[in-house]
Amino acid sequence: MPYIGKTPTVGNFQVCDAISVVNGQAAYTLQVGGVNVAPESANHMLVSLNGILQKPGSSFTISGSTITFASNLATGDVIDFVTLLGNVLDIGQPSDDTVKTASIQADAITEAKIADDAVESEHLNDNVISGQTELATAPADTDEFLISDAGTLKRIDYSLIKGGGIEVADNWRLSANYTIDSSETDLDSNWERVDTTGQGFIGTAMSQSSGLFTFPSTGIYFISFDIQYYGADNNDYGRAVIVHNNGSGTKTHLTDNRAHYQDQERIAIHAQCLFDCQNTSTDKIEFFGGGNRSSTVSGSTNKNETNVVFIRLGDT
Repeated sequence: MPYIGKTPTVGNFQVCDAISVVNGQAAYTLQVGGVNVAPESANHMLVSLNGILQKPGSSFTISGSTITFASNLATGDVIDFVTLLGNVLDIGQPSDDTVKTASIQADAITEAKIADDAVESEHLNDNVISGQTELATAPADTDEFLISDAGTLKRIDYSLIKGGGIEVADNWRLSANYTIDSSETDLDSNWERVDTTGQGFIGTAMSQSSGLFTFPSTGIYFISFDIQYYGADNNDYGRAVIVHNNGSGTKTHLTDNRAHYQDQERIAIHAQCLFDCQNTSTDKIEFFGGGNRSSTVSGSTNKNETNVVFIRLGDT
């Protein structure tokens, strides 16, 4: 029909297929392209019979895809056209590229409307976890992991979960002989970090000054001390002493082991302990020898004779 202005580009208007009148029949099936169609109501139609527009409700009624005229049609009657004027609140399918972002209500697109595997990595923000970037080194303590805490997704620093593994393992030795008298003697010189080929370390080294050892970090440490003596007589004895020095003059024996020569020119004494270093400034370690007479503590720069081992086992 005539109109003023731009041609409408939306709507669900349809012209039904031509209908052949059957003499004495009032009801006919509505089709578009050979497929049954059901108008919303008689008021959503234009029906022309014998060149005259019919009044909805009184001249014809609709039930599903069936139009029924008020009286049976006769030979010579002509159904000129049947036009469907669209569905209630149906503006038809929008043309391509006509719907803009501003026209879509927030949260209107749900998961049900997104096809499987339709979201690609380029559609994700940089902070979305996608596994696209490789971490080629060990995580830093502040790197974060995702965990499920009773079904709730949470993040946690690597420092809180890394656990396990030895972080510090160090080995020191006397590089030369050391003469001690019959009293308890501090081994306060000739210490070197072991550097013999084939021997190794883990983590940050212990530091040493005049026989006073400082820990690189707090924690529970396993300390092993082996001391070798020679030059004493039969039934003389030697000692292996591990001492805690609090940095203020107070010294506490942690281990004090003894052994007799018993017809041997050389003896080795072993001592060990677990030490809780709570403060690297005040918790330090010293090693002492001694016996009932003067003797020589064996040292070497080529191999371990008198030596100590420090292994950090865990947190304080």
